[in-house]
Amino acid sequence: MAKLIAIVDDEPDILELISYHLKKERFEVKEFRDGEGLLSFIETMLPDLVILDLMLPGMDGLEVCRVLRGNRRTSSVPIIMLTAKGSEADKVVGLELGADDYVVKPFSPRELVARVKAVLRRAKVEEKGESLVIGDLAIDTNRFEVRFKGRRIDLTPTEFRILAILAERPGWVFTRNQLLNELWQEDKVVLDRTIDVHIRHLREKLGEGGRLIKTVRGIGYKLEVQRWRE
Repeated sequence: MAKLIAIVDDEPDILELISYHLKKERFEVKEFRDGEGLLSFIETMLPDLVILDLMLPGMDGLEVCRVLRGNRRTSSVPIIMLTAKGSEADKVVGLELGADDYVVKPFSPRELVARVKAVLRRAKVEEKGESLVIGDLAIDTNRFEVRFKGRRIDLTPTEFRILAILAERPGWVFTRNQLLNELWQEDKVVLDRTIDVHIRHLREKLGEGGRLIKTVRGIGYKLEVQRWRE
């Protein structure tokens, strides 16, 4: 079944351009001129990914992203932010709110499609024989589910993939570049700070379990092997 991509942009030419190139790659597409239209649609059907412009009439893209991430039903829907704002600060704000990737206008349609495919690959459930368990942390890669002490943790696809990468080799130190390469491969994202933002989100969502993710100063991150004592 074709993946459904929701595009939110108030510029008709941009909507038409993105839709054309996604349909060429056999994606289904749903177009929206504002955030309210997307949120209304999502009440009845979830897209596989949202391409979200930040500069929208009425509710802006940041607020739409905040609403999606704040609702358990939509919290794990991948989001690619699309905007004319290209400063590092703007990109970090988008990532802070839970975006999985960030594309700056003007953009190459082929690059955007490549980013869509890359994010969907990270969201794809990996078929593995058993869950990864580190102390009280359980990662079920078949169900795309994370639990800490039995409590379900809702993660974005990128957050889930980072945690799974760390858990696959507990105790191993991954540099930021290694994590970036694992996540984006040839679809390079230039911000090293991207990893730091996602790690911070992971720790916040895991709560007490966030202590399992250790920073190795000057190098990167690892998932602690030992379970702490209460």
